[in-house]
Amino acid sequence: MNRLTEKKCLPCEGIGQALNQTQAQTLLAQTPQWKLSDDGKLITREYIKKDFMDAVRFINDVARIAERENHHPDVHLTGYKNVRIALSTHALKGLSENDFIIAAKINELPRPVMAK
Repeated sequence: MNRLTEKKCLPCEGIGQALNQTQAQTLLAQTPQWKLSDDGKLITREYIKKDFMDAVRFINDVARIAERENHHPDVHLTGYKNVRIALSTHALKGLSENDFIIAAKINELPRPVMAK
């Protein structure tokens, strides 16, 4: 089990400052298939689901994780089955450990179709 999946997200307000590139790279190593943006303020992962309903079910699974952790990603559904998840801590205008906790928990969801 990934150590990040054992953690809970902290309230974003007042948790300090955004992670620097080195800190983000260290946590990124624990979240396979997630990509760090060039400016180091966002991580993303893309999925290709079987069909529209499979994509919606996946988004609902992500939503349940986000609600439990009270840390919410940007979710994009395009082309009826392509899902892109983007994580950033809006209160910090960059990344926090919370983003990687959510990414690690999303990585544990079943993957019956393709991930980009």
